[in-house]
Amino acid sequence: MKHLTLTAALLMGTTLTVPAFAEGHLPIAEETLELTVHMHHKRYTSYDESWPVEQAARKMTNIHLKDVTVGSNTDNSEEAMNLLLATGKMPDIVGTSRIKDVVFQYGPEGAFLPLNDLIDEHAPNIKAFFDERPEVKAALQASDGNLYYIPYLPDGKYGRAYFIRYDWLETLGLELPETVEEVKAVLEAFRDNDPNGNGKKDEIPYFARQWEELIRLVTLWDGRSSGSDTYHDFFVDDGQIKHPYAQEGYREGMKNLAQWYAEGLVDAEVFTRGSSAREYLLSEDLGGMTHDWFASTAGYNTALADKVEGFSFKAFAPPASISGKRIAEHRRIPIKPDGWAIGYSNDHPVETIKYFDFWFTEEGRNLVNFGVEGEQWTMVDGKPTFTEEFLTNGRPVNSQLYEIGAQLHARGYYQDYAYEEQWSNAFALEGIALYDEGDYLIDQFLGVAMNADEQKIYDKYWSSILTYMKERQQAWILGTGDIETDWDDYVATLDKMGYSQVIKAMQSAYARQYGN
Repeated sequence: MKHLTLTAALLMGTTLTVPAFAEGHLPIAEETLELTVHMHHKRYTSYDESWPVEQAARKMTNIHLKDVTVGSNTDNSEEAMNLLLATGKMPDIVGTSRIKDVVFQYGPEGAFLPLNDLIDEHAPNIKAFFDERPEVKAALQASDGNLYYIPYLPDGKYGRAYFIRYDWLETLGLELPETVEEVKAVLEAFRDNDPNGNGKKDEIPYFARQWEELIRLVTLWDGRSSGSDTYHDFFVDDGQIKHPYAQEGYREGMKNLAQWYAEGLVDAEVFTRGSSAREYLLSEDLGGMTHDWFASTAGYNTALADKVEGFSFKAFAPPASISGKRIAEHRRIPIKPDGWAIGYSNDHPVETIKYFDFWFTEEGRNLVNFGVEGEQWTMVDGKPTFTEEFLTNGRPVNSQLYEIGAQLHARGYYQDYAYEEQWSNAFALEGIALYDEGDYLIDQFLGVAMNADEQKIYDKYWSSILTYMKERQQAWILGTGDIETDWDDYVATLDKMGYSQVIKAMQSAYARQYGN
């Protein structure tokens, strides 16, 4: 499957010979049209025809998807995709996690249909979105200039924020920290002055569910930890591709974080405690500060109100760095690498692109974001509004939506942040307003589409380079190395491992894809 033997003529034939129905008309097909689909994601390892959202979409569009997912016995989407490619057969629709990687490699080789003309001629809602967001369209282009997939497009600006125990600050007579120096002083007070009042020195000043959120703090020394919402990613500095872990600001930040760790200001188990850290340390009245998601983290103010007296864990503005900069490095990226594409052997590409476009219409967008009208939500003052029963039944809203086929990331659609806003409590909304007022967000790296030669260089070198970077990162934090004495050798080793060649390849791809 790596090198398909399809001709351009065959591809043009399957694209142009199917008659189109009227644009914007529902149903899409006059008679029931079945299309096969491979849909795989960690949360759902195959397409479920019984999802209520899918049943509703069938009635509206007359398009019936039939599940032919390969590898549904694994939750690894990459493994499932490799199994699909090994069959040598491609279903009408392929939806999966990280489909971007798949279509960027195999789209130009003929495995997927180019969508450019199909969108222009038959998908007015997708086209309108791209016309309004040209930077998104540019980021979706493969190395040959074609679009091969419709992505899951997140909505909203804010993701993670700094959270701190306001009740501990009040107990100790402290103000909110405004600078990196003040953050350290507060963490020292949390460590030494018994803010939980149990007579023990058991407080964990800074903790994180993902250890990378410790590395995020290098921004307080003008370093970077990532250029996107994906950990360890490249970033763009004045048009130049760089990696955070090879910059001087990172070096200074890591030096200080290693010192914080050695002084007990950071959870000693930050690399091993894992995703349970927030739940355990907050419920046991032990955790003081973290960097985590607005909605879920703010929710502990309600969840622990009866367990921890006076509990108050709220967002605060990003502290000023050593140079006075305040940035929120993490934000919701406008494009995810997940979504769906049209297989090369699809005999109904026009109807399929119209089906993709359906999810960008008002009816489709409401369905995919909120569920079925009259069941999960009703229209109130012209806005989809979850029912009180749906919001207050004690179960996470997003989990309930996944179960009915809504908010599925292996489908290409445009998310509506209003869905999350409705179950974000007042503490989360207050924090978001704080970050909005301060305008702390910075631009994100949206990725590049490398050609075969560039991809070959990246594949040859990058995996081992990143592994080495992360190994040294943890060694420096844990004190089994010293970044000050190791830095020159570290940079030299990166160069020997091919770092400069990877940067050159990515810069070439970036210039081609985004131009000026």
